[in-house]
Amino acid sequence: MAVTASTVAETCLAAKRAAGQLAALPSGAKNAALEATAAALILRTPEILEANARDLEAGREAGLSDALMDRLALDTGRISVIARQVRDIVALPDPVGEVIEGRRLYNGLEVRKVRVPLGVIAVVYEARPNVTIDAAALCLKSGNAVVLRGSSTAAASNAVLAEVAIEAGLSAGLPEGAMALVAGGGHEELAELATQAGAIDLIVPRGGEGLKAALKGVATVPVMYAASGNCHVYVDATASLPDALAITLNAKVQRPSVCNAAETLLVHEAVADEFLPTVLGELAAAGVELRGDARTRAAAESAAAVAPATNEDWATEYHALTLAVGVVGSVAEAIEHINRYGSGHSEAIVTRDTEAARAFQLGVDAACVYVNASTRFTDGGEFGMGAEIGNSTQKLHARGPIGLRELCTFKYLVEGVGQVRA
Repeated sequence: MAVTASTVAETCLAAKRAAGQLAALPSGAKNAALEATAAALILRTPEILEANARDLEAGREAGLSDALMDRLALDTGRISVIARQVRDIVALPDPVGEVIEGRRLYNGLEVRKVRVPLGVIAVVYEARPNVTIDAAALCLKSGNAVVLRGSSTAAASNAVLAEVAIEAGLSAGLPEGAMALVAGGGHEELAELATQAGAIDLIVPRGGEGLKAALKGVATVPVMYAASGNCHVYVDATASLPDALAITLNAKVQRPSVCNAAETLLVHEAVADEFLPTVLGELAAAGVELRGDARTRAAAESAAAVAPATNEDWATEYHALTLAVGVVGSVAEAIEHINRYGSGHSEAIVTRDTEAARAFQLGVDAACVYVNASTRFTDGGEFGMGAEIGNSTQKLHARGPIGLRELCTFKYLVEGVGQVRA
């Protein structure tokens, strides 16, 4: 395995050669490589932090937003979490070879539908050095070779983290080319990676709409978009208002830079006058800039300053301490608003009405729909997947957190005793 190769094409072909060997590796060999990676992350934490400090300094000089700086930053605690998630992946069942279903046909043929690796997965990501390890661990455990392409903003961090995983893999006997990091080639390199048909089996972009658009324009290999998150919390007429307050604050304030943070709060008109002054005051005290419709501004009274919301606000993923707030007249109106402006990521209703909850679950078109819980739980680690490469808002193959099973396809194994078709 190598961090770089002379060309993107050579890197991808080396990964293709390694993929065949990885697909046949026993679970123990893959787990040994991941255990070695987790141990090396802890051992080499000072080196990783030094590289990350260079990226952070460059980011400050370049004027990166607070959201990007937060996603870029590593500390001892975050590295420990990354290592723990690698070990969580070790503890998960190996998806390769899992029998999805099996049956005997009328003619005596035995048919099994069995999970198998996709082959070579390319992961393209922005300002998230943790993805280097998350993606490598998930791909290797699921029997896939991986080609990583991080952004220039995290170049130093990604290089060290990739080196950690690569050396750990070599020490555990993984094949050369099983993991590679390509970097430094600009948009031309991205386009070349996205057109390696015959070598790359899937490309997963994890970043903003700009990255998504750039790949849509050039990709000739299948793409599974780990897309943006314009997420909503809807407070229904029957909601427990203390629960609604806690859920709203958690969804918006706990970590506003991530894709499962809430960007819009919708409140039923029946509780708007009672709930909005409290929640808006708490949000403002937490540093949240508020933008609301006319009914929200009227209900806010003097609790908080609320700027007028525009149509652009409803459609914006802020990645920051900014929140759009609106008042609606029904569950149906909330659903219509969410389906119009949402990105299909994560949506939440706070209610004590079973019928309203069921209508929301059936009507909202999103990968993850919550009843009486924060959108912040949409995460591979929280879902018991160990980690994730991203969250898919597509409807084909995989939806929601992309974990081990989402990085596999399947084949049919058919066994007979000499049958021929009449």
